[in-house]
Amino acid sequence: MTNNSQNGKVALVTGANKGIGLEIARQLAQLEYTALIGARDETRGQEAAQTLRNEGLTAQFVALDVTDENSISAATKKIEGEHGKLDVLVNNAGIALDQMPPSQVDLETLRRTYETNVFGMFAVTKALLPLLKKSGAGRIVNMSSGLGSLAQTSDPNWEYGFVNAIAYCSSKSAVNALTVQFAKELRDTPIKVNAADPGYVATDLNQNQGHRTVSQGAIAPVRLATLPAVDPQRATSMKTVWFPDNLPLIL
Repeated sequence: MTNNSQNGKVALVTGANKGIGLEIARQLAQLEYTALIGARDETRGQEAAQTLRNEGLTAQFVALDVTDENSISAATKKIEGEHGKLDVLVNNAGIALDQMPPSQVDLETLRRTYETNVFGMFAVTKALLPLLKKSGAGRIVNMSSGLGSLAQTSDPNWEYGFVNAIAYCSSKSAVNALTVQFAKELRDTPIKVNAADPGYVATDLNQNQGHRTVSQGAIAPVRLATLPAVDPQRATSMKTVWFPDNLPLIL
């Protein structure tokens, strides 16, 4: 067990070898967390961890494919063996495959999307919950999207109401639902469970068309990952409202 894990806090971010995930890991490491870079690809994961170490931050690569139970089990054992606990879990790994009307999406696309965005999030959370319970105040942050909001996506006047990607949008609705259920179960514990909408961030997921930077997109999830124990905010799907100074209000 390293000195940092004995004296500090440990955070795992899934899908953290690039984009918002890497930036969330960076910002948590800047707050003196040991940032665990969860990624399927070892080369990319190691490179991401080294990038943060080159910035003077504490980061380690953890091999983790959220769709593979054996990979999840191995990652859990590694974290337990090296750190003994987990203070923060950010379920960031996600995919977006459908770019056509719902009636043209094949069942395999829906299955693949849910395997990563929903079932993977569930499996990782369940596996790591015992380690989060060993933390003084564990935090779980599930990366969602405004596109998962039934109220927003059914509003014809919403600026992104034209998006009708059934696999991705419905998977994020499911993420919101799972967030609520875990939060209800853990409401009487020190663990807080939230979902974060990072906004329309330029990433590979949208061919870098988003108008927000990854630094801006990481603000809300990092805030939720570091909620103080006295903060009553606990659960449910969150919506991020951005102001000119780029400080988020989470509702």
